[in-house]
Amino acid sequence: MFWSGLALVSATTGSPAAPRDGSELDIVGAVWAAGPVVKAVLLLLLGFSILSWAIIITKFRQLGRARRENAVFFKTFWAAPNLAAANRDTAHLTYSPAARLFREALAASPTPGEGNPGRRPALPLDPRENPTHRALRRSLSLEGERLSRSLSFLATCGNTAPFIGLFGTVWGIMTSFHSIGIKGSASLATVAPGIAEALIATAAGLAAAIPAVMAYNYFLGQVRRLDSELADFAKDLSPLLTSPGRAASPE
Repeated sequence: MFWSGLALVSATTGSPAAPRDGSELDIVGAVWAAGPVVKAVLLLLLGFSILSWAIIITKFRQLGRARRENAVFFKTFWAAPNLAAANRDTAHLTYSPAARLFREALAASPTPGEGNPGRRPALPLDPRENPTHRALRRSLSLEGERLSRSLSFLATCGNTAPFIGLFGTVWGIMTSFHSIGIKGSASLATVAPGIAEALIATAAGLAAAIPAVMAYNYFLGQVRRLDSELADFAKDLSPLLTSPGRAASPE
């Protein structure tokens, strides 16, 4: 795949690539001799592959850090003597989705004495009007979007890259038949260039799609696990923030 990408760059700059041995020369030569349509297909697939790998590396680091900081946050939170101490001791965990959810809900939760004076104390609060519950729902939604961001591109790449490569394959076969029609013979020298274009386009499509699909499935599992942790924590956190004795220990 490296020499294919190098050949694509050479084809666009006008300078031939310098392969290391004869087997690589065949691949580079086939790409170099490909028509403009197949070259455009390969260039598009190369762009898909580069973007996919950039997202894979970024998401791997993001989700890994989120898992590690979540573990630290939960340990610190449940060991804290009160919510204020938990907020102070976890302030440095900026990559933890659970810590961000906790800070958002804590900021929206009214402290004792800050309720609405116009509300009758004897009437129970409607959960839909409770600012703490509203902040928890909003934070859960925002954290879910943040964790799953860019995964749609991996899914798109995994689904479309093989078909883009298939388009290059069909075009290469059409080129072979066109050459046969012009020269009036089906010799290897006539059909080989078009067949080479077709096979390279197929391989490029698969090379772009397979890592994207594998990464998407892996990251989707990680995101679902983190979402489940956040939902469970939100259920435990809600009564702590809305109870009259919220200054007590989280435990």
